[in-house]
Amino acid sequence: FKLPSDSFKYLGWCDIEEHDVRGNQLHCPRVREGPSEEEPFFRREEHTLKKRKQVTDTEKWEKRLQENWENCAELNLSFQDLGDLYQVENFKRILRRLIRVEKLWLVDNSLTDLSAIRLPRCRELNVNKNHFRSFKQLPKIPQIQHLSLAENNIMTLSGISDFRHTPLESLILKRNPCEFQERYRQVVFSSLPNLKMLDGIPKLPEDYSPPDIRFFYKMCTIL
Repeated sequence: FKLPSDSFKYLGWCDIEEHDVRGNQLHCPRVREGPSEEEPFFRREEHTLKKRKQVTDTEKWEKRLQENWENCAELNLSFQDLGDLYQVENFKRILRRLIRVEKLWLVDNSLTDLSAIRLPRCRELNVNKNHFRSFKQLPKIPQIQHLSLAENNIMTLSGISDFRHTPLESLILKRNPCEFQERYRQVVFSSLPNLKMLDGIPKLPEDYSPPDIRFFYKMCTIL
């Protein structure tokens, strides 16, 4: 049996008529667009998808005003199921509009590269369970204070020094290959002088890497 809401299965929140809810009023909006008209047909679900009408420029502008992503300060866009390229591109379109967001969660979205995105006011970013392989693939976040990258595929600590001049205080890299690098904690803390906590553990005395110890690793002793 079909539920009464079945006809809204593939509609975005701003496509539903007769409401004035804006994007900055939602903390966990579903922004993934519906499938193409052909896809439900092959799933034998064509009755669930309303025929798309031609959208005018005025309607596009009204939708943009209703989304109102520019005024979002806190937003959770996790678990969006971005399975196709057009879904990813639409997702990035939204991210580019988050010019005032301060707290952002993008957990488990199969993201691989957001280097073209800039989040100028973001202080807290959670991109756990994605497919990032390098710090260079992260968005530009000059005001970042808390960054969580657990369960990605970051192989090395190369590029971590790009955050040296940010106010980054807390970093989580659990369950990334780089976690097994020799002297992992010492390298991270020496690259990020403002960092106070790594993987949920505060900076410890043994995490300091004095110049003489670094020099000793480069020397060869002849007996």
